[in-house]
Formats: sequence, structure tokens, C-alpha cells
Amino acid sequence: MAEVQTPAGASGKDTALVTLSIVAVLAGIVAFYWYDELALPLRVAMVIAGLAVGAGLAWFSWYGREFWQFAIAARIELRKVVWPEREETIKTTYVVFIFAIAMGVFFFGLDWVLTWMTRFLGGQSG
Repeated sequence: MAEVQTPAGASGKDTALVTLSIVAVLAGIVAFYWYDELALPLRVAMVIAGLAVGAGLAWFSWYGREFWQFAIAARIELRKVVWPEREETIKTTYVVFIFAIAMGVFFFGLDWVLTWMTRFLGGQSG
């Protein structure tokens, strides 16, 4: 069996924190269904509490810190994106719609021809 290897910066404590955070999230979801006789807002609060506790536990792990660094880097890269102008977006949308209609007509015709051929070769009429 393959041995599970942890990343260089992670420790057993980090793995335990992530495991506990997953358990907390699952506990909130299980509580939602387990206490089905309680009012809905209270059950939703249980799920939110489970998510909050899970996020808090994950935050203090190496994996949580790495995820935060990834999110910051992704935000920086997102700022570098050059978004298309309105006119270009509209033209591209027209091209997509025209292509979708053309492909729909093509596949409708192909389906019709193949159905006709199958019925003809199978000896079925009309």
C-alpha cells in the first residue's frame, strides 16, 4: 500500500486540525438532519456554526495558511486580467448564439437522416 506523505511545511498537528475541521462541518450537517423536529432557523444555525468552527480550525493549520496565500495570489492575478469591452462581448455573444443555432440545425438534420436510414434498413415504414 502506498504511504501517505505530508507536504514539507505540514505536521501531524496540521493534519489533525484539518481532520477536526472536516468533522466539525460534517457535525453541523448531521445536526441539521438529526434534529429535524427543531425550527428551521435553528437547524440552519447549526450548519453555519459547523462551517464556522471548521473554517476556524482549518485557518490555524498549515493548509489553511497555504490556502490563504493561494487566494491572495489569485486575487493579484485576477487584477491583471484584461476584460473585453462591451462591444467585443456583444459580438462574441452573437457568434456563440449563431454557432449554437447552426449546430442545433445540423444535429437535427443528422438525427433525422440517421433515423430515416435506420427505419429504411430495418424494414419499417413511415
